[in-house]
Amino acid sequence: MKKYIAECIGTFVLTLLGCGTAMFLGCNTPAGVVGTAIAFGLTVIAMAYTIGSISGCHINPAITLAVALSGRMTWKDACGYWCGQIIGGILAGAVLMLLASVVSAPDLTGGLGSNGVANAGGVGGALLVECLATFIFVLVVLGSTDAKKGAGNLAGLAIGLTLILVHLVCINLTGTSVNPARSLGPALFAGGDALASVWVFFVGPCAGAVLSALVWKYLGKE
Repeated sequence: MKKYIAECIGTFVLTLLGCGTAMFLGCNTPAGVVGTAIAFGLTVIAMAYTIGSISGCHINPAITLAVALSGRMTWKDACGYWCGQIIGGILAGAVLMLLASVVSAPDLTGGLGSNGVANAGGVGGALLVECLATFIFVLVVLGSTDAKKGAGNLAGLAIGLTLILVHLVCINLTGTSVNPARSLGPALFAGGDALASVWVFFVGPCAGAVLSALVWKYLGKE
């Protein structure tokens, strides 16, 4: 149970700090894009060294899917991780909505830092962007955490820095999800187009995760 609670807390912190930075810095300027990217990456690094020894710090359903497909965890545990991650994302969305209603600073994203498809050219473009971005991100996760070929204690740093890079490329396209739980929480409370298109940010990242699991299974084979 501790693993699932850790995943809930980690996903809550990631969504709150990452999306909160996007909300109050905005993503319509280079400084806002860079600041938001750094916020997501640094949060992953911080959580990796906080709860990594408890749950592995997936804090992302797509990562859990790839890890389960790679045979590194049971599907029972994967279901527990998914529950914790989704709950954490939803709780963060609720807190973001509360902040947006009580603080004087405006929500510069207009949607609690939720994701969208318009700037990617619609659903097809967004699916492609999210699939590719998640593939790269999760491949780094699988490689850097591999028991024999991984980066050991430096894995958290490699993963966080990769998340920064992915956000720098994709923020102005989809808002960068690569994480269904991070997308669902804000979308539930933002409603409208964000909620209508949230399925894209499940399908795209999960497809990318499956692809990364297949590729690493080949690359990591002795």
